[in-house]
Amino acid sequence: MLHWDAETLWQDLEPRAPGLSVEVLAETGSTNTLLLERGRQGLDTPCLLVAECQTAGRGRLGRPWWSQPGQALTFSLGIKLAPADWSGLSLAVGVALSEALGAQIGLKWPNDLWLRGDDRKLGGILIEVAPLAEPGPRPGERWVVIGAGLNVTPLPDAQADADTFRTGYACLQAFEPMLTAPQLLHRVARPLLDAVLAFETDGLAPLRTRYAARDVLAGRTVQAGAITGIACGLTADGSLQVRDVHGTIHALHSGEVSVRPC
Repeated sequence: MLHWDAETLWQDLEPRAPGLSVEVLAETGSTNTLLLERGRQGLDTPCLLVAECQTAGRGRLGRPWWSQPGQALTFSLGIKLAPADWSGLSLAVGVALSEALGAQIGLKWPNDLWLRGDDRKLGGILIEVAPLAEPGPRPGERWVVIGAGLNVTPLPDAQADADTFRTGYACLQAFEPMLTAPQLLHRVARPLLDAVLAFETDGLAPLRTRYAARDVLAGRTVQAGAITGIACGLTADGSLQVRDVHGTIHALHSGEVSVRPC
């Protein structure tokens, strides 16, 4: 296994989330699936779960997300939350991760990290929410699993298949050749936890300006289902606004958005 120094990471994170554990597995199907199952069983103390290799990782719309040891950082944070409004949690997570990774990383609504000016995908976020096995003391409290996959190393030539990576493949070693997956985890874990706890208290509103600074869709022609138009930022609840050729603004609450040639 790689050297993760989980003890140091735990010492940094646990005061912010009492009872939190940091676990590293050599291999598992999906860190999200594993933490969701724990939550259903009532094992709902906070947990940061890392897998060196995922054999059944999942992205949006059920797409597979696989990883080999050291090639990508794949992890999930399981935690109980009770925000007044759940809207925009994936956007808050994206802001935290992109800011921790550097100015060259942008955000593609609703939950992808792209290389700015290049449109290649660096990583993705998958958030899943489940009821608590036993109702919590706070109204609306749920078990939340926040999964992330971030590409670390370049792909071997045999894996560089355009059909597999529809939006291209970007990796962090293109900017920091010596960066490792464990180093990356130490870089992003605290900002992620801080962002999640802040979102529970403050919601999305304080983050909209920061999101806008990294929005790779803003001002570009996009398509979402039957709607084609210019992406023009977020609404207060984190929906994507698209202005069609007639000037009508459509608010997209979910779904797949693709960038179209201008």
